[in-house]
Amino acid sequence: MASSSSSDQTLFHNCLLALYLIAPPTYISLRFLQAPYGKHHRPGWGPTMSPSLAWFLMESPTVWLTLSIFPYGRHFTNPRSLLLISPFLLHYLHRTCVYPLRLRRDSGQRSGFPVAVALMAFGFNLLNAYLQARWVSHYKDDYDNNWLFTWRFVIGLLVFVGGMCVNVWSDKVLVGLKKQGGGYKVPRGGWFELVSCPNYFGEILEWFGWALMTWSWVGFGFFLYTCANLVPRARANHKWYLDKFGEDYPKSRKAVIPFVY
Repeated sequence: MASSSSSDQTLFHNCLLALYLIAPPTYISLRFLQAPYGKHHRPGWGPTMSPSLAWFLMESPTVWLTLSIFPYGRHFTNPRSLLLISPFLLHYLHRTCVYPLRLRRDSGQRSGFPVAVALMAFGFNLLNAYLQARWVSHYKDDYDNNWLFTWRFVIGLLVFVGGMCVNVWSDKVLVGLKKQGGGYKVPRGGWFELVSCPNYFGEILEWFGWALMTWSWVGFGFFLYTCANLVPRARANHKWYLDKFGEDYPKSRKAVIPFVY
Protein backbone atom coordinates (compact mmCIF):
# COMPACT_ATOMS: atom_id res chain seq x y z
CA MET A 1 0.00 0.00 0.00
CA ALA A 2 2.85 2.39 0.89
CA SER A 3 4.61 1.49 -2.37
CA SER A 4 1.45 2.20 -4.36
CA SER A 5 1.05 5.58 -2.63
CA SER A 6 4.69 6.45 -3.31
CA SER A 7 4.31 5.51 -6.98
CA ASP A 8 1.24 7.69 -7.30
CA GLN A 9 3.02 10.64 -5.68
CA THR A 10 5.95 10.20 -8.06
CA LEU A 11 3.62 10.09 -11.07
CA PHE A 12 1.74 13.15 -9.84
CA HIS A 13 4.90 15.19 -9.24
CA ASN A 14 6.39 14.19 -12.59
CA CYS A 15 3.19 15.18 -14.39
CA LEU A 16 3.13 18.50 -12.55
CA LEU A 17 6.75 19.13 -13.55
CA ALA A 18 5.84 18.30 -17.16
CA LEU A 19 3.00 20.84 -17.07
CA TYR A 20 5.45 23.60 -16.15
CA LEU A 21 8.14 22.42 -18.57
CA ILE A 22 5.88 22.44 -21.63
CA ALA A 23 4.57 25.98 -21.06
CA PRO A 24 7.70 27.95 -22.19
CA PRO A 25 8.27 26.00 -25.45
CA THR A 26 4.54 26.24 -26.19
CA TYR A 27 4.65 30.01 -25.85
CA ILE A 28 7.85 30.38 -27.88
CA SER A 29 6.73 28.07 -30.70
CA LEU A 30 3.32 29.75 -31.01
CA ARG A 31 4.99 33.14 -31.34
CA PHE A 32 6.38 31.95 -34.67
CA LEU A 33 4.13 29.10 -35.84
CA GLN A 34 0.36 29.08 -35.35
CA ALA A 35 -1.61 25.86 -34.99
CA PRO A 36 -3.16 25.33 -38.45
CA TYR A 37 -6.88 25.55 -37.74
CA GLY A 38 -9.51 28.25 -37.99
CA LYS A 39 -8.15 31.50 -39.44
CA HIS A 40 -4.68 29.98 -39.65
CA HIS A 41 -5.64 26.82 -41.53
CA ARG A 42 -3.06 25.75 -44.12
CA PRO A 43 -2.15 22.51 -45.89
CA GLY A 44 0.79 20.30 -45.01
CA TRP A 45 -0.36 19.02 -41.63
CA GLY A 46 -1.65 15.65 -42.73
CA PRO A 47 -5.22 14.33 -42.61
CA THR A 48 -8.03 16.44 -41.22
CA MET A 49 -11.34 15.74 -39.55
CA SER A 50 -14.58 17.56 -38.83
CA PRO A 51 -13.91 20.47 -36.43
CA SER A 52 -16.92 19.53 -34.28
CA LEU A 53 -15.71 15.93 -33.96
CA ALA A 54 -12.15 17.10 -33.26
CA TRP A 55 -13.29 19.35 -30.41
CA PHE A 56 -15.43 16.57 -28.94
CA LEU A 57 -12.68 13.96 -29.02
CA MET A 58 -9.73 16.08 -27.90
CA GLU A 59 -11.58 17.74 -25.01
CA SER A 60 -13.31 14.56 -23.81
CA PRO A 61 -10.54 13.32 -21.42
CA THR A 62 -11.30 16.25 -19.15
CA VAL A 63 -14.72 14.69 -18.53
CA TRP A 64 -14.29 10.91 -18.62
CA LEU A 65 -10.83 10.81 -17.04
CA THR A 66 -11.83 13.25 -14.30
CA LEU A 67 -14.92 11.21 -13.48
CA SER A 68 -12.88 7.99 -13.54
CA ILE A 69 -10.11 9.24 -11.25
CA PHE A 70 -12.16 11.23 -8.77
CA PRO A 71 -13.78 8.31 -6.86
CA TYR A 72 -10.31 6.96 -5.94
CA GLY A 73 -9.29 10.09 -4.02
CA ARG A 74 -9.32 10.19 -0.23
CA HIS A 75 -11.53 13.31 -0.37
CA PHE A 76 -14.08 11.75 -2.73
CA THR A 77 -16.86 11.86 -0.12
CA ASN A 78 -16.00 15.38 1.05
CA PRO A 79 -18.72 17.76 -0.22
CA ARG A 80 -16.12 20.51 -0.61
CA SER A 81 -14.04 18.48 -3.04
CA LEU A 82 -17.17 17.81 -5.10
CA LEU A 83 -18.02 21.50 -4.97
CA LEU A 84 -14.50 22.45 -6.05
CA ILE A 85 -14.34 20.14 -9.07
CA SER A 86 -17.75 21.29 -10.32
CA PRO A 87 -16.61 24.47 -12.17
CA PHE A 88 -13.86 22.49 -13.95
CA LEU A 89 -16.40 19.89 -15.10
CA LEU A 90 -18.93 22.58 -16.04
CA HIS A 91 -16.44 24.25 -18.38
CA TYR A 92 -15.42 21.01 -20.03
CA LEU A 93 -18.92 19.59 -20.34
CA HIS A 94 -19.70 22.73 -22.31
CA ARG A 95 -16.47 22.51 -24.33
CA THR A 96 -16.87 18.77 -25.01
CA CYS A 97 -20.60 18.58 -25.71
CA VAL A 98 -22.26 21.96 -26.27
CA TYR A 99 -19.58 23.77 -28.28
CA PRO A 100 -19.11 20.94 -30.84
CA LEU A 101 -22.87 20.82 -31.37
CA ARG A 102 -22.83 24.55 -32.13
CA LEU A 103 -20.04 24.01 -34.64
CA ARG A 104 -21.92 21.11 -36.21
CA ARG A 105 -24.90 23.36 -36.84
CA ASP A 106 -22.57 25.85 -38.49
CA SER A 107 -23.08 25.16 -42.17
CA GLY A 108 -20.29 27.60 -42.94
CA GLN A 109 -17.41 25.46 -41.65
CA ARG A 110 -14.63 26.19 -44.10
CA SER A 111 -11.87 23.73 -43.34
CA GLY A 112 -11.00 20.53 -41.57
CA PHE A 113 -9.19 20.25 -38.27
CA PRO A 114 -5.74 18.59 -38.47
CA VAL A 115 -5.71 15.20 -36.76
CA ALA A 116 -2.14 15.86 -35.55
CA VAL A 117 -3.22 18.99 -33.67
CA ALA A 118 -6.23 17.16 -32.17
CA LEU A 119 -3.93 14.38 -30.94
CA MET A 120 -1.59 16.88 -29.26
CA ALA A 121 -4.55 18.55 -27.55
CA PHE A 122 -5.87 15.13 -26.51
CA GLY A 123 -2.50 14.34 -24.89
CA PHE A 124 -2.43 17.63 -23.01
CA ASN A 125 -5.97 17.11 -21.73
CA LEU A 126 -5.04 13.65 -20.45
CA LEU A 127 -2.17 15.20 -18.49
CA ASN A 128 -4.18 18.13 -17.19
CA ALA A 129 -7.32 16.17 -16.28
CA TYR A 130 -5.23 13.76 -14.24
CA LEU A 131 -3.49 16.58 -12.37
CA GLN A 132 -6.58 18.66 -11.60
CA ALA A 133 -8.78 15.70 -10.63
CA ARG A 134 -6.10 14.02 -8.53
CA TRP A 135 -5.25 17.24 -6.71
CA VAL A 136 -8.84 18.11 -5.84
CA SER A 137 -9.87 14.57 -4.92
CA HIS A 138 -6.73 13.40 -3.12
CA TYR A 139 -3.80 15.73 -2.52
CA LYS A 140 -5.44 19.00 -1.50
CA ASP A 141 -5.17 19.22 2.29
CA ASP A 142 -6.90 22.41 3.44
CA TYR A 143 -10.58 21.44 3.16
CA ASP A 144 -10.90 21.64 6.96
CA ASN A 145 -9.84 25.30 7.04
CA ASN A 146 -13.32 26.75 6.70
CA TRP A 147 -12.40 30.43 6.39
CA LEU A 148 -9.57 30.03 3.90
CA PHE A 149 -11.36 27.51 1.70
CA THR A 150 -14.58 29.54 1.58
CA TRP A 151 -13.01 32.87 0.65
CA ARG A 152 -10.63 31.42 -1.92
CA PHE A 153 -13.47 29.46 -3.46
CA VAL A 154 -15.95 32.36 -3.52
CA ILE A 155 -13.50 34.89 -4.99
CA GLY A 156 -12.14 32.39 -7.49
CA LEU A 157 -15.63 31.27 -8.49
CA LEU A 158 -16.72 34.85 -9.20
CA VAL A 159 -13.72 35.31 -11.49
CA PHE A 160 -14.33 31.91 -13.10
CA VAL A 161 -18.03 32.51 -13.77
CA GLY A 162 -17.32 35.98 -15.17
CA GLY A 163 -14.70 34.53 -17.49
CA MET A 164 -16.94 31.68 -18.61
CA CYS A 165 -19.74 34.13 -19.45
CA VAL A 166 -17.34 36.15 -21.62
CA ASN A 167 -15.96 32.97 -23.23
CA VAL A 168 -19.35 31.41 -24.04
CA TRP A 169 -20.84 34.68 -25.31
CA SER A 170 -17.84 35.36 -27.55
CA ASP A 171 -17.89 31.86 -29.03
CA LYS A 172 -21.61 32.28 -29.75
CA VAL A 173 -20.96 35.54 -31.61
CA LEU A 174 -18.15 34.00 -33.68
CA VAL A 175 -20.16 30.90 -34.59
CA GLY A 176 -23.08 33.15 -35.49
CA LEU A 177 -20.89 35.12 -37.91
CA LYS A 178 -19.81 31.88 -39.59
CA LYS A 179 -23.43 30.88 -40.07
CA GLN A 180 -24.07 34.09 -42.02
CA GLY A 181 -21.65 32.93 -44.72
CA GLY A 182 -19.80 35.28 -47.05
CA GLY A 183 -16.38 34.84 -45.47
CA TYR A 184 -14.87 36.32 -42.32
CA LYS A 185 -16.33 39.49 -40.87
CA VAL A 186 -15.25 41.98 -38.20
CA PRO A 187 -16.91 40.96 -34.90
CA ARG A 188 -18.77 43.86 -33.28
CA GLY A 189 -20.29 44.68 -29.94
CA GLY A 190 -19.63 43.90 -26.30
CA TRP A 191 -16.15 42.71 -25.44
CA PHE A 192 -15.20 42.68 -29.13
CA GLU A 193 -15.01 46.48 -28.91
CA LEU A 194 -12.12 46.09 -26.45
CA VAL A 195 -10.17 43.07 -27.71
CA SER A 196 -9.93 40.95 -30.84
CA CYS A 197 -10.19 37.69 -28.88
CA PRO A 198 -12.57 38.02 -25.92
CA ASN A 199 -13.12 34.25 -26.10
CA TYR A 200 -9.46 33.77 -25.15
CA PHE A 201 -9.62 36.54 -22.55
CA GLY A 202 -12.63 34.83 -20.96
CA GLU A 203 -10.85 31.49 -20.82
CA ILE A 204 -7.75 33.05 -19.27
CA LEU A 205 -10.00 34.60 -16.62
CA GLU A 206 -11.64 31.24 -15.97
CA TRP A 207 -8.39 29.47 -15.21
CA PHE A 208 -7.09 32.37 -13.15
CA GLY A 209 -10.25 31.93 -11.07
CA TRP A 210 -9.55 28.20 -10.93
CA ALA A 211 -6.03 28.87 -9.68
CA LEU A 212 -7.53 30.99 -6.88
CA MET A 213 -10.11 28.33 -6.02
CA THR A 214 -7.60 25.47 -5.86
CA TRP A 215 -4.83 27.68 -4.40
CA SER A 216 -2.24 25.27 -5.72
CA TRP A 217 0.74 24.84 -8.02
CA VAL A 218 -1.53 22.55 -10.06
CA GLY A 219 -4.11 25.27 -10.66
CA PHE A 220 -1.49 27.94 -11.27
CA GLY A 221 0.34 25.66 -13.72
CA PHE A 222 -2.85 25.26 -15.74
CA PHE A 223 -3.39 29.03 -15.74
CA LEU A 224 0.21 29.56 -16.85
CA TYR A 225 -0.11 27.05 -19.67
CA THR A 226 -3.41 28.62 -20.77
CA CYS A 227 -1.63 31.97 -21.11
CA ALA A 228 1.28 30.35 -22.97
CA ASN A 229 -1.17 28.79 -25.41
CA LEU A 230 -3.76 31.53 -25.91
CA VAL A 231 -1.84 34.81 -25.69
CA PRO A 232 0.37 34.14 -28.76
CA ARG A 233 -2.65 32.87 -30.71
CA ALA A 234 -4.62 35.99 -29.76
CA ARG A 235 -1.69 38.11 -30.96
CA ALA A 236 -1.67 36.23 -34.28
CA ASN A 237 -5.45 36.57 -34.65
CA HIS A 238 -5.21 40.30 -33.96
CA LYS A 239 -2.54 40.68 -36.64
CA TRP A 240 -4.66 38.59 -39.03
CA TYR A 241 -7.63 40.91 -38.54
CA LEU A 242 -5.47 43.99 -39.08
CA ASP A 243 -3.91 42.56 -42.25
CA LYS A 244 -7.25 41.39 -43.67
CA PHE A 245 -9.47 44.36 -42.88
CA GLY A 246 -6.91 47.18 -42.82
CA GLU A 247 -8.45 50.57 -42.11
CA ASP A 248 -11.86 48.97 -41.49
CA TYR A 249 -10.58 47.26 -38.35
CA PRO A 250 -10.81 49.31 -35.10
CA LYS A 251 -7.30 50.42 -34.14
CA SER A 252 -8.25 50.88 -30.48
CA ARG A 253 -8.76 47.14 -29.92
CA LYS A 254 -6.12 45.20 -28.08
CA ALA A 255 -5.39 41.55 -28.82
CA VAL A 256 -6.55 39.81 -25.66
CA ILE A 257 -6.21 41.85 -22.42
CA PRO A 258 -8.45 44.97 -22.44
CA PHE A 259 -6.45 48.25 -22.47
CA VAL A 260 -3.19 46.34 -21.92
CA TYR A 261 -2.22 43.85 -24.65
